[in-house]
Amino acid sequence: MFELITLPYGAKDLEPVISERTIGFHHGKHLQGYVDNLNKLLPGSGLEGLTLEEIVCKSSGGIFNNAGQILNHNLYFTQFCKGGVALADGGRLKAQIIKQWGSVEAFQAEFVAKGVGLFGSGWVWLSRDADGSLVITQEPGASNPVVRGLKPLLTFDVWEHAYYLDYQNRRAAHLEALWQIVDWSVIEKRM
Repeated sequence: MFELITLPYGAKDLEPVISERTIGFHHGKHLQGYVDNLNKLLPGSGLEGLTLEEIVCKSSGGIFNNAGQILNHNLYFTQFCKGGVALADGGRLKAQIIKQWGSVEAFQAEFVAKGVGLFGSGWVWLSRDADGSLVITQEPGASNPVVRGLKPLLTFDVWEHAYYLDYQNRRAAHLEALWQIVDWSVIEKRM
């Protein structure tokens, strides 16, 4: 049985970037719903006892959607902290970003553009491939880069429930604001 993750910060700690109200709905209602749904769907599926990553890679339909949303949200919610943590100078991640995009700012601009450009609902991801290169992908619905054999590192949620209470239809403003609360030490560890 899967359980709702405990947030590594208080519900008000990400304000004003993400409000306590949005955290309450997004984590407490949406993510809890995915957890409850997956736990109802798993018995008898042959996927019991697998990790979320394994379930996402081996399932379809309702099981895939709910497992994918849990995996995505777990990675999303655990990559933030109050005030954010800067991308470390001299770190492997920053060096690779600069190697591939020329600057952190150029990477962030492309990442936000991909998030804004994703039609409908889904996720924008920074992932690492088997060769160590970084890739930005747009994943519709509940999809996750693990289905492509990639290692997910950083994600921004572009489902409206992630930002609508705070930003209404201003998806770009929401995505730009998220950089303020990213804990880059978490992303570096995922790499």
